[in-house]
Amino acid sequence: MTNQNVVVSDAKGPAIAVAVPNQSLFASAPGGCITISRNKLQRVDTFGGGGARISSWVDSMRASSPPRTTKSSTTLSDDEDKTSWTLRHPSALSMFEQIANASKGKQIVMFLDYDGTLSPIVEDPDQAYMSNEMRKAVRAAARYFPTAIVSGRCRDKVYSFVKLAELYYAGSHGMDIKGPSKCSQYKNVNESVVCQPATEFLPMVDEVYKILLEKTKSIPGSRVEHNKFCLSVHFRCVDEKSWAALAEQVRLVLNEYPKLRLTQGRKVLEIRPTIKWDKGKALEFLLESLGYANSNEVLPVYIGDDRTDEDAFKVLRDRGQGFGILVSKVPKETDASYSLQEPSEARILSNVDT
Repeated sequence: MTNQNVVVSDAKGPAIAVAVPNQSLFASAPGGCITISRNKLQRVDTFGGGGARISSWVDSMRASSPPRTTKSSTTLSDDEDKTSWTLRHPSALSMFEQIANASKGKQIVMFLDYDGTLSPIVEDPDQAYMSNEMRKAVRAAARYFPTAIVSGRCRDKVYSFVKLAELYYAGSHGMDIKGPSKCSQYKNVNESVVCQPATEFLPMVDEVYKILLEKTKSIPGSRVEHNKFCLSVHFRCVDEKSWAALAEQVRLVLNEYPKLRLTQGRKVLEIRPTIKWDKGKALEFLLESLGYANSNEVLPVYIGDDRTDEDAFKVLRDRGQGFGILVSKVPKETDASYSLQEPSEARILSNVDT
């Protein structure tokens, strides 16, 4: 295999020299379009209610949203410190050579979260724009290997932020996946990969969205975001004294909908269908659709910052293949192999290639 050296640079970051193998960028997706049998989707248990549950929720809300500038005592044991955490999860930038060596002779497949990874965390989720420099870096990555955005957001919303047709987009925590719209540029790929395993839940999600809008409007700063197959109740702008009231309203609503479950991210309550599907399943689905389900010739790399990204990190760790990279300024429990401090570092790393 011969390599072609490519230099990618921007005005605000150092030039990154990468070697690009002369190989097919995309493996063919068998049949073009992959479908998932509904009898393979396992149901998972939902949750109960009560005062003790609300207190537990609030504690979890606090734990899932640690300060970004100080050590989080809620996610690590008391004797854990940043130095020992960094030894176990070293900076991906400092380990650049090791990652590059591991990728030699293999097809990299890049998976990227959006909020907190490609864009900074902001108070208004509708203003979470990525920089032009980040867009250039992602576009450069997608030229040489399959690249997917995996987000809890609605797929259309993420696309409106990223605006790159050559990517795979997995919205709603992977429950809404679509491949590149310009498939003709990829060898042996004739149709966009499509996966929507939770279609039957759409009417229910719409119904709960309308109810939550009404139930939470009395709580200043709260915001309910419709992400098509799931909902996000944002509490970033809610006074901590009102968190219990918000959690109570969510509990009361979801008690009437046992087919929906609650998970948590940073300053957000996520409401999803009770099927066993998450960002880790989305990663596996995309690898399968690209022909790499049981391949030793692939190196998946997943970069994310949120608790929901841990599902993907765990898949990579269990596979013993690829790297999970956590974007976080504070030490916290993770299945990721490496770490980054902030989105600007993810931009630089996105230019890594074989």
